[in-house]
Amino acid sequence: MENLNLKISNQSKHITHTPEIASKYSNEEKEKIAGASKDFESLLTSMMIKSMTQTTQGLFGSEGFGGDYFDTLFEGQIASMMSKGKGLGISEQVYRKITGEELNNLKIEKIDSNPFKNSPLKINKTSPVSGNLKPSLGSVNRLEKYNDIISSASKKYGIGENLIKSVILTESAANPTAVSKANAKGLMQLMDSTAQDMGVNNCFNPVENIHGGAKYLAKMIRQYNGNLELALAAYNAGPGNVAKYDGIPPFKETKNYINRVINYLNYLDG
Repeated sequence: MENLNLKISNQSKHITHTPEIASKYSNEEKEKIAGASKDFESLLTSMMIKSMTQTTQGLFGSEGFGGDYFDTLFEGQIASMMSKGKGLGISEQVYRKITGEELNNLKIEKIDSNPFKNSPLKINKTSPVSGNLKPSLGSVNRLEKYNDIISSASKKYGIGENLIKSVILTESAANPTAVSKANAKGLMQLMDSTAQDMGVNNCFNPVENIHGGAKYLAKMIRQYNGNLELALAAYNAGPGNVAKYDGIPPFKETKNYINRVINYLNYLDG
């Protein structure tokens, strides 16, 4: 075969190296896709574990008290830990399918998504409280085991430890498995929609619940420019009702809630 000679008339028009193809996803979007991929794998893993343990009536058997409840908690926790490790490779396949890249090659630049970190939010108590309410000694004692988590959330979201404690004592009396009639869950009584918005996967996990609740409370405090009563009203009745009534909603439950939280806060502040 004869050699084929190509005539090059303009050297600048020819590729001298392989160009880099820019990704269609930003680094922040890739991080979200990676998280969603791992959550998807965690869900599938949890379903697999549940299917595997059906013949033995779950992880705790059929005779134990609260077996179904604890089965669900443990299955979710086991699946979560598995997906955070090497997992089953499902998250890698999902990530590769969406981005065309390898999940293991993802380099995430840590961006401080919390501009209020180490900068306490300014809080104003605009009206006096009634009564002299104090939390029960039992609930205060139960709360002590969560001091490290509360301290971490306080520093991360810029709100006082005693305010977080006051909300926990009012919401659940420091009971991590509390569920309200409205289906609010855990120590800070998060609704499922709020928990999802705050990135909480398991409302009965004290770390996730306290951080999710503190994050949401800080959001409400910022939204109402440090007005604690309005922030607590929004936490209890929703910001929609605060907007509807242009202030604290005329609900007895909400008014009592605000009064109790602030009483507890004054008590803890000494």
